[in-house]
Amino acid sequence: MRYLALCCDYDGTIARHGVVDEATLAALERLVDSGRRLVLVTGRQLDDLQQVMPRLDVFERIVAENGALMYAPATREETLLAKPPPAALAQALVERGVQPLAVGRVIVATWEPHEATVLQTIRDLGLELQVIFNKGAVMVLPSGVNKASGAATALASMGLSPHNAVGVGDAENDHALLASCECAVAVANALPALREAADFVTAGDHGAGVAELIDALIVDDLATRSAHIQRHRIAIGRTADGYTLQLPGHGASVLVAGTSGSGKSALTTGLIERIGERGYSTCVIDPEGDYEGLPGVVALGTPERAPSLDEAMQLLAQRGNSVLNLVGMPLADRPAFFAALLPRLQAQRASTGQPHWLVIDEMHHLLPASRPVPVGASWPALANSLQISVHADLIAPAALAGVNVMIAIGGEPLADLQRFAATSGQAVATSPDIAEPALQTGEAVCGSATPRRRCSGCS
Repeated sequence: MRYLALCCDYDGTIARHGVVDEATLAALERLVDSGRRLVLVTGRQLDDLQQVMPRLDVFERIVAENGALMYAPATREETLLAKPPPAALAQALVERGVQPLAVGRVIVATWEPHEATVLQTIRDLGLELQVIFNKGAVMVLPSGVNKASGAATALASMGLSPHNAVGVGDAENDHALLASCECAVAVANALPALREAADFVTAGDHGAGVAELIDALIVDDLATRSAHIQRHRIAIGRTADGYTLQLPGHGASVLVAGTSGSGKSALTTGLIERIGERGYSTCVIDPEGDYEGLPGVVALGTPERAPSLDEAMQLLAQRGNSVLNLVGMPLADRPAFFAALLPRLQAQRASTGQPHWLVIDEMHHLLPASRPVPVGASWPALANSLQISVHADLIAPAALAGVNVMIAIGGEPLADLQRFAATSGQAVATSPDIAEPALQTGEAVCGSATPRRRCSGCS
């Protein structure tokens, strides 16, 4: 399941005139029953929200005050996500005639046309605060606090990432939330600018639009909408005619093949960096110790001592970027270690979506063609993966069944594509009248269901 959570706005999205109708509430309950999780993200103060929405228990987390406060309905625990502005701000606004004025745990809010007075007061007091607008509301918050920051904190507390969430909203203050989520949805009544920024717009408005979105999530996890979600694509490189080849942020399974010294590690490192630039987490299984120097990763294992299975899972549970260094593990022990790790890794990815990308170097060491496929192994775990090997025919065919992109590098790339086709049983677009290209440094040949192009800048 790609989308494990729905982050939804309140007013104008699930609520009309402040009220959530029974049909919308039933849809929210259907989403929870499907195994997905709900986060409410609103500009309202919590006390106000509790008065107008009696069924807050359907949400696992509530982000109130436009990202400044998190609330867990199950435990009634409140967590401030920002430092409140000084009391002098509210006092100065009252003295300058700003009414009505609402002061929450963090947020200070009023309505247009007081925005000029609010901005001038912030300047006069020398405060580092921001003003956020929402359909006539004027909200003052600490810099950097918005619905996206609040939702990210809420999702992290649930063990999830915005890359496994759908965001839905209708107004100006929903821009940051929608931009941070893997899929951004606007209800039909949303402001034009938000509809323009969204990945798609529902046919229905308000709660009916959210119910429509929920039913689409339940039916196929938005698979029929995947073509609309282009914001997270990952560049592989450029062709000689300037075309940029890209991988989808979700659903790609890539094989990188080439002889030793051909540049596979440099190419893979570049891909890992580009994956990270999109905000996805990675786990690198590193039998050769080539990836410990990656920025922002936590490495486990040394040349003297390989990580145990439990240690590996404890590291992966932290949801960060990680490297499992297997240099200290005898070559003969690596397939058994990988066979034991894979089901546990599958279970974690199913429940949390992370690590988003799995990078397996020297795949032929971990699942060689001569070794039977582990009993019970489910190869969809290798979706969102990079497998790296010398040649495809050294890997167990079952591991290649889901590969949908191959990048060949080195002296005989077309032959490597043909080895992959023969081993995996998949059709790869090759042309018998094309001779082996003489690749330059930084070049590779990419094969997939689409016509092959020579790719430069892949490393």
